This record gives sequence, structure tokens and C-alpha cells, in this order.
Amino acid sequence: MSDLFHVSAAPHNRSTVTTKGIMRDVMIALLPAGLFGIFNFGIHALMVMAVTVLACVLTEYFFCRMMKKPSTVGDYSAVVTGILLAFNVPASLPLWMAALGGIFAILIVKMLFGGIGQNFMNPALAARAFLLISFPVRMTDFAVGKVTQTADYIQKGSVAIDGISGATPLAALKAGEAVDLLKMFIGQTGGTIGETSAIAILIGAAYLVVRKVISLRIPLAYIITVAVFVMIFGGQGFDTTYMLAHVLGGGLLLGAFFMATDYVTSPITASGQIIFGICCGLLTGLFRLLSGTAEGVSYAIIFCNLLVPLIDKATRQRSFGKERVVSEK
Repeated sequence: MSDLFHVSAAPHNRSTVTTKGIMRDVMIALLPAGLFGIFNFGIHALMVMAVTVLACVLTEYFFCRMMKKPSTVGDYSAVVTGILLAFNVPASLPLWMAALGGIFAILIVKMLFGGIGQNFMNPALAARAFLLISFPVRMTDFAVGKVTQTADYIQKGSVAIDGISGATPLAALKAGEAVDLLKMFIGQTGGTIGETSAIAILIGAAYLVVRKVISLRIPLAYIITVAVFVMIFGGQGFDTTYMLAHVLGGGLLLGAFFMATDYVTSPITASGQIIFGICCGLLTGLFRLLSGTAEGVSYAIIFCNLLVPLIDKATRQRSFGKERVVSEK
């Protein structure tokens, strides 16, 4: 008789949405940018992606085993973290550095804080920041060449022989050089593995929107804020070419659609998401225009991840039927 009655508190909503399903959609959405990255940078990009994904999955698996907890690798979140990490590093990065980044993302940022749903910042971006601080020269080396000896590549990375190389569009823009918007839109530029092709990223983003995995509140607030910021403070006046170069260049589109929208590290309220996007945009603009680096997306999103609890608290809606507290004078 006890099995016939299950009493629980309302609401009694049911949903077929699962973490595994969401992560599967994200992997499908990342496929265009990943394939273009391999086309653009060759076998180097594929090897880095394979290593980061493998490092993330194995780290999560062995951590669960050591802690005697059920394995969570089946939800694909570690796979997504590995792909996003690979998208944020150069194809010339030595494989051992790529593996180290994957271990840091899962072990330090995710699992030590309780696993999926408990991390306080985006693991892939945190790992990128860790690698950038630890190995700044290799993380800003976008020259790609042929793999001659596997052992040498694992230790030192590729050398500049062929492929897309040279300064990134944002670096050229910061130096006052001209950029080609069409090449930036297609992806025929230097940069990290997954950030070069704007059209590939937008195709994946459109898939996520259609599948209702993400909303457009954070990405649009983020991108529009960056566009307005560089138009006002960029020193170029209302130059649309300059503005579009900042929008299409670097990791803005990748960060806005795939990392700033992370469920765990972004606000849950609609107004909070807009505020979060604006904050990301302001920090990105500040980093790009006033700092010594041409990029700023990773640090902007990480810093704003830390503000999410405050944003949620400030924008939290009152419970239905609960009156606003009025202080007595």
C-alpha cells in the first residue's frame, strides 16, 4: 500500500530535459567550429582536442573512483569542458600542457567543489587562465607547422612551417593595423582553435537557441555592450569596421554563446542574466582597450562568474503572494 502513495510538495512539474541531453546538444553545436578549427590548423587542432577531452574525462573518472562516488562521466559535461578548453588554446600548444589544463579544469575547479553544478566559475576558462599565467609564451604563440616527430611535438608543440599563422586580428587592431572582416567572418585568421570562424560559431549558437538550450539574453547583452563600449571609448569614433572587428575577433562570440551562458555559473533570473551580460561586456571592453592584452573575454567571464551570487540575490523575485517588506519610520 505504501508504494501507491507518494506525497511531495508542489509544484509537481516533470521534464524530460537531462544534463546528458543538454551536453549532447552543446557538443553538436560545437561541431561546426571544431571541424573548421581542424580544417584551419590541421592535425595539431585535432590532437589538442583529443588530449584535453581525454584528460578531462579520465580525471573525473579517477576522482570519482578515489572518492568512492558514482562515476559522472556519462553526463558528457567533462567532454564539453575538454572541447571548450581546446577551443581556447592555440593549436601549437604542447600536448602535455593541454593535458595539464584538462586536469586543472576538472580536478581543481569542478570536482573539488562538489562536481557538476557546484563549480563557482567556468572550468574551461579557469583552465585557460591557468595556462595563460603559467605558460604565457606558448599560449600566445599561434604559429602552426607540420608534425615531424610525435615525441618532439608532445614536448615542444609544432613549429611555424605552414598553415595559418601570424598575429591575431585583435593584436593587429591594437597595433593600429587594418583587418579583413570577411576573413574574420569566415575564419581565415590566426587565433585559438575554436574562435576564428564567426560563421561556424553562429551556426552552433543558432542550434542551441532553436533547441532552447540557451536564451539570447546573455549573448546579446554581452555583444551589444562590447560594441557600444568600443564605439565610445575605442578612439575611432563611430567606425563600424572597427566595431565589427571587435565583435568578430577573439573569443567574444565563442564566450558569449557557449561559456557565459553556462547554467551553473550564470544568473538564474532574466534581469540578472542581462546584468551579467552587460558586466561581461564592460570588462571585456576595458581589458581590450586599456590593458596590455588584445583579448579579455576569459577574464571578464571569470570575474563576472564570481558576481553571480550577488546578482541572483539582487534580482531575486518575491515569492508569489508575499508582500514587500516596508520599513517603519
